[in-house]
Amino acid sequence: MARVKKGDTVIVRTGKDRGKTGKVLQVWPERERALVERLNLLKHFERRSQQNQAGGVVEREGSLALSKLALYCPRCRKGVRIGWQVAGDGTKQRICRACQAVL
Repeated sequence: MARVKKGDTVIVRTGKDRGKTGKVLQVWPERERALVERLNLLKHFERRSQQNQAGGVVEREGSLALSKLALYCPRCRKGVRIGWQVAGDGTKQRICRACQAVL
């Protein structure tokens, strides 16, 4: 089960973008990969077409392994492990293991 969801703010733990934060755009839990906004940029060579008259080189986000990502806690200001807590109304919430803040 993926602990990272679309819309979460994450921090990269390893690789060329280590220490950078971004918002998750898409998650593929079966592949254990995620697409993060403005991280792991790759050069894509686009052909000229009716929609894209210029063509040329375009930068796109590449997917990252979920194991390289950690949820970012704004209170701790770092990547944290998460836990689960049942709220008073019976819904499950994700909490920061370090400071117990609701993520």
